[in-house]
Parts: sequence; C-alpha cells; structure tokens
Amino acid sequence: MPFFRFFLILLLLLVFQTSQGQKKNAHIKYFIHKATDAIKVDGQMNELSWQAAQAVNNFQMVLPMDTSVSKVPTEVRMTYDDNNLYIIAICTKIGDGVDMVESLKRDWNFGKNDNFILFMDTYGDLTNGFAFGANAVGAQWDGTMFDGGSVDLNWDNKWNSAIYNDSSKYVWEAAIPFKSIRYKKGVQEWGVNFSRNDLKTTEKSSWAPMPRQFPTASLAYTGSLIWEGPLPAHQNNFSLIPYFKSSISKEFATNDGTKINAASVNANTYGLDAKISLSSSLNLDLTMNPDFSQVEVDRQVTNLSRFELFFPEKRQFFLENADLFSNLGFDNVRPFFSRRIGLNTNIDFGARMSGRLDKNWRLGIMDMKTSDDKSIGLLAQNFSVFALQRKLFKKSSIELFYIDKTAIDYPSTTNTSSTTSSSLLGNAYNRNLGFEFNLAPKNNPLSGKTILIKSFTPNKTGNDFLNAANLQYSSREWIISWQHEIVGNNYNAEVGYIPRNNYIKLMPSITRLYFPKSGNILSYGPQFTMTYYYNSHFDVTDNTKLFNYLITFRDKSTFATVIQNDYVELLADFDPTRIGKQTLAAHTKHQWNTFGFDWISAPQHKFTYYLTARKGGYYADGTLLSLTGDIGYRIQPYVNFDLAATYNHIELPAPWGNNNFLLVGPKLDITMTNKIFFTAFYQYNEQTKNINFNTRFQWRYKPVSDLFIVYTDNYYIGPVFVKNRAIVLKFTYWWNK
Repeated sequence: MPFFRFFLILLLLLVFQTSQGQKKNAHIKYFIHKATDAIKVDGQMNELSWQAAQAVNNFQMVLPMDTSVSKVPTEVRMTYDDNNLYIIAICTKIGDGVDMVESLKRDWNFGKNDNFILFMDTYGDLTNGFAFGANAVGAQWDGTMFDGGSVDLNWDNKWNSAIYNDSSKYVWEAAIPFKSIRYKKGVQEWGVNFSRNDLKTTEKSSWAPMPRQFPTASLAYTGSLIWEGPLPAHQNNFSLIPYFKSSISKEFATNDGTKINAASVNANTYGLDAKISLSSSLNLDLTMNPDFSQVEVDRQVTNLSRFELFFPEKRQFFLENADLFSNLGFDNVRPFFSRRIGLNTNIDFGARMSGRLDKNWRLGIMDMKTSDDKSIGLLAQNFSVFALQRKLFKKSSIELFYIDKTAIDYPSTTNTSSTTSSSLLGNAYNRNLGFEFNLAPKNNPLSGKTILIKSFTPNKTGNDFLNAANLQYSSREWIISWQHEIVGNNYNAEVGYIPRNNYIKLMPSITRLYFPKSGNILSYGPQFTMTYYYNSHFDVTDNTKLFNYLITFRDKSTFATVIQNDYVELLADFDPTRIGKQTLAAHTKHQWNTFGFDWISAPQHKFTYYLTARKGGYYADGTLLSLTGDIGYRIQPYVNFDLAATYNHIELPAPWGNNNFLLVGPKLDITMTNKIFFTAFYQYNEQTKNINFNTRFQWRYKPVSDLFIVYTDNYYIGPVFVKNRAIVLKFTYWWNK
C-alpha cells in the first residue's frame, strides 16, 4: 500500500536526520559548590555561601531577536547542602520599576508576567526534567518537563521560596529539596538554564543562548551544572493526601427544560491519595474514591462543527506524568483521552506507576476501576494503560503502548439474550496496541513523529488500523510541515479522542517570516495551509485552503488577515444549527469562502484584548458571521477580570431561517494573598440554552493542602429557571514522610 511505504520512508528519514553530535551549549558551565553556612530563604544574599558562589550574568537575548546580549541585567548564583538545592536570582529593572504580573496564584501564565525560571535536565537525556520559578511578586511556578521543552504545570510539590522587591530590582531565592525531584544516581553533571521574561522591555533572555524559534525551556540548549561532589542518596518517601467532602445538591429541572421537584441530597464523602517513591526516578500513585468537585469548570464553546469538541483534562490524578499517555498522537488523533474515564459514573480506585527505569527507559502503567450505573445500562469498567518508552540517539524516542477498556461482568452470549446485551452501553472490551516514534534532534531544524495503532473490538475486524505522521522544518525564516492521518473504517478508540473515522487526511503547510531591521514591526509574512480529507476510494470529501498573513509587532501584539475556502461533502445527515432542527441530507455538497482577521494586544498592558472576526458562506448557500473577543483587565497583583464572548449570526433558507447564538463568559479572579484565592465564573450559552454560575474559594493553609468551598448554579434559558444547584465543602491535607 502506498501510504505504508510512505510511512516507512518517513521513518527512515527521521532516523537519518537525527544528529548525534555534541550538545550545543556543552561549553557553558556552572560550577556549584557546597554551602559553608546555613541558608535562610528570605530574598537576601547575606550568607557567606552566596558570596563564595559562582555568579553568572552574561545572559543572551532570545526575543525579540537572538543576535545580541540581554539589555536587562540578571545575575544568578547556586549552592547546595545535604537536603536542598539553593538558587538566588537578582533581576534588575529598567525604567520606572513597575512590575507586570497577573496574580499571586501559583503556576501563572508565562507570557503575562515578569518572571524568572530555572530549567533542569536532571537525567541528562535532553528530554525530561524539572522547572521552578516565580513572577516578580513571588508567586511560585513549578512543573515537570517532557518532550525536551514542554512543562506540565499540574505537578505540585513542596519547596520554599521568597522574593525581595524594590524599585530597582526583584530578588528571588529558593530552596528545592532533593527529595522533591528525581535524578540519576552517581551523576555529577546536569543540564541547566535560566530564563528571564521582562514584559516592559518585551525582552526574553537566557543564560545559555538559543534560537528565537525555540522556547527557553528547550533542554537541547542547556548549559552544564557541574557538582562539586556526589549528590545525596535518594531516600524513599511517601505522601498521604486524604480528603473530606460535604455537599448539598438539588435538581429542579432536566436539561431539556422539564421542571421536576427532586429532594435535596446531602452527602459526605471520603477519599485518599498516596504518592510513594519507589526509586530516585520511579513513583507509584494510588487513589481511592477520588473526587474532583473543586476542579475549574470548562470554558464553553459554541459548536457549529459536525464533530465532538475536545476539552482538556483538569483532574489532578490524570495530569502528573501525563506525557507518557496523553501526548500520544495528534490533536484529532488521540488513542488515549483520560476524560473518558469516569465520564458517566464514579471512579472507585486507581493506581499509576510512572517514571524512569534507567537512562534510556521510561515506564508508565495506569489502572482505573469505575462504578456501574444500572439505570442507564452502564456496567462497571476497568481501564488499563501501559506505555514503555525507549530513548533513541540523543533526544528522540520510540514508545510502545497498550490501552484496554473492559466491562466487568459483561454477559456472555451463551447465557444472555440479545435484548439484554443490546441494552448495555458499550462493548465488552476495546483495546488499542501501537507504537509512536518521536524525532527531537538536538541541533537539527527537523522534528516530527509517527504513530501506528491497531484496535481490537468485538464485531469490528478488518480495516482497524490508524496511522498518522508529521514532519516539520523550523528555522528563523521558514516553517514547513507535512502531516497525514489514515483512520480505518473499523478503527475504534473508546478511551481516545477520534472525532471521525474512515478517512485519509493530508495537510501541508508553509510559513515565511521576514524581519525588518528597524521600525515597530518585528516580523511579518504569509502562511498557507491546505487540508484534504479523502474516503477509502481516495475521493475528496472535505478540503480547506487557508491563507494567513501574519504581523508581529515589537511590543508582542499580533495581527493576521485570513482568507479561507471550504468544501464539504456531508457523510451523514447534519443540522447546521446543532439545536435540533431539520437536517441536511448526507452526500450533499457545500462550498463557500470566508474572510476575516485576528487581532491580539500586547500582553504587558493591564488592559488586554483580542478579537477574531469571520464573515463568509455556510452550508446550504447560507452565510455566517462569527465574532469572538476577549477583554482582560488586571489590578495587579490582586484582581484579574476577563470577559470572553462569542457571537454567531447564521442566515439560512427555510426551514432553518436566521439564528443568533450568543456565548458570554465573564470571569473574576481575586488573589488576596499567595494562599487565599477566589474565582467567580459566569457563562451564558444560547446554543445549549444554559446559564452556569460557578464560584470557588480556595485557602492553601499549608503547602499543597487546601480548603475549598464551591457553589454552582445551572439555569435553563427561555424562560429562565433553575435546573440544579449545589454547594461543596472540600478539605485536603498533604502528609509527607
């Protein structure tokens, strides 16, 4: 088959292009010495150990251009003792000294805060590591690193930091316990880099230099941290995180607006999480009766597409070390999507073992058991995921994975009637077996990955494979990429996110950037992307031709013009309003043009905004006007207000007529201190005829230990009346040994 030949050729090309030369910045070294006196973390450099530590201040500019030294001075020193790694960063201010920060909340948005961050490659594999930092008012930022330059901010651990801030500088000092991070035993050299983001000057800089097209988190460009002596031996430790939840809820109406008079439900719930360190780089996580009532609600979206929308996972248990599972595939080809677990029922218990076996091997195993719900015919389910990753060359990797969903006590066909079996939700089992190759060369502009999967489902055999791959060339001036997806008719991923099947997709893209030597414009240039969908006979069913012209200004604001042509052959009946009106017939063909623009303001201002506008055709020779905007204002660092809105005006012939869909979502974040937070989120959605109001109070009374109070209201539109209401009190405690 031609596509499988292409797949093999692509794999060989990726392997051939992988560089095995010396690390780019291996000559840049920091020699760290053991502290001679006790370090008090207070943002002051009073200790003798700080005076004796090596100081580095030769930072290089990354943005707006990577061709000069930093204009904003930064100095960093490091030391350590038997328990902690210490770092102090002196960040000098230029101008009036006003800090630009978003809030006091942990894990803030990198692009909206003056900040300093430490990136560490503790394994020496250029791929995985840890990141710690703070914004200019001291709000912490931490996460685990994966894929050589990505940071998972959902990882939280205990560490200590302090900030000193005056009109001329801010000084960040931190103590990072060795037991909070993972590193290879006996290694006395780590990869390390320091990153500074200064919004006032729109400058991003780093100690070890790197090209502007890469993030400062890129582990391929780290310098070397040379230890004076051997690091402390790893000590097995474990943490217990129990929770108690008390809630009151009441149902007033169904989703379709039918009023009911249900009794109030009072419930008390208990649960427990445990984190056990099995080795210096391997962890075991356990959960029993987990509860996620405090998780922030999804930001709703008006859906005018033919397919299911993707909403990111926000539950803590599924997010740590998630790269081994959740990063498989591509945006619309995800064999594993953790939100499928516990979608319509409760999770009883689960376990996850993940981490590094040695320098080259990583392992991830997860098993979750959910409850049944006989009222809707849902049996108890067991979800199992296995991933084994092998490092190749310097940064690339290959991963073998297996995903299994099995119904517990599923009736056999020999002793159960077909009527009973057909009343159950789902199949007896669904399994996916596959591998993924990731190309991440150190000093090579080529990157990419490819994935091949076979599914196993009762009564679904033949044409049950999925193959997808991309290859991208990135330089300062050019970004050229190719992606294809091939999804068989019987391919089935019940624990994944695959919006459609039985198609072949080809998507080439090219971007050219120009950099003027002066003026307000930093870069500009065209981008052209084509997306083609074919059926199994290689007949075109969809195609989109998209032309953008991108302008980036020196203050980091952006503007883009958009011209787009769409062609769609419906493969199933489809209601173009998605509100239950008459459908367009399958196999009808539709084509239209769209024009628009995107305008995003500079992030350093207290008042920020973006606007996206599209005007063009639609199904059945109709028209569509779509406006999406966001207005933000911050009273830094305590109050952050955000108003997001989407308006869609559809004009169609009878029987649909004209339809207007308004979605408004104002959100208020108040950070009273770095331990007390309040969030209020309101969403008005005309398409789903729902109003949602959610408030959340959080008190972090101890490190990683919280008290939550959450209040939620849902209303039906037309007329407005309450659908359901709930208030939740949740208490968590992190006990560490």
